[in-house]
Amino acid sequence: MVEIAPSMLGADFGDMRRAAELVAPESGYLHMDVMDGHFVPNLTMGSDLVKSLKGIAPLDVHLMITDPCDFIDDFSEAGAEIISIHIEANNPSKAIDIIKEKNIKAGIALNPSTPVDAIDFVVDKVDLILVMSVEPGYCGQSFHETSIERVRNYKEKYPDKLIEVDGGVSTSNSKKLIEAGADILVAGSAVFNSEDPIQTINQMKQG
Repeated sequence: MVEIAPSMLGADFGDMRRAAELVAPESGYLHMDVMDGHFVPNLTMGSDLVKSLKGIAPLDVHLMITDPCDFIDDFSEAGAEIISIHIEANNPSKAIDIIKEKNIKAGIALNPSTPVDAIDFVVDKVDLILVMSVEPGYCGQSFHETSIERVRNYKEKYPDKLIEVDGGVSTSNSKKLIEAGADILVAGSAVFNSEDPIQTINQMKQG
């Protein structure tokens, strides 16, 4: 069954722990979007915030940063069980090697505007392919429908890799993504802006 990873970027930062504890029982992971204000315009959370949620649910850390090699140690120590870095970032192959050396699952992410074959030279080293279904930077963007075909393409080409989708995921498109082969769905606004986050998570699991 598909796992749902609520994006904590969509939660109330003033009440982050309560939000995490609320969704954790039905969540495969808590998705932590880390942005440096350089790779993307926004600036979000650091390793201390990630560490504060350690133990509530497995932590899935998505580094939307220019130089991921400089930060992997910090997020490893914070308790990350998955660390994904972008193919568009500096030294992605080296970053993946560092992640794997720490016995953490490594993911490679790519933006909607990046060619699907851009990850080919590193994909054999990773555990997970993170398909961005919005341009990274802000929560609440519209879903790129072309992402569904990307998910299908990667699942057929790399059946042994986990396929994660991040950006604009909701109950309106979760079924199509699951049918295409998605293993993990990241949802922020759809979960935390709903009247019943747990019900929304369960709806997405069912497609």
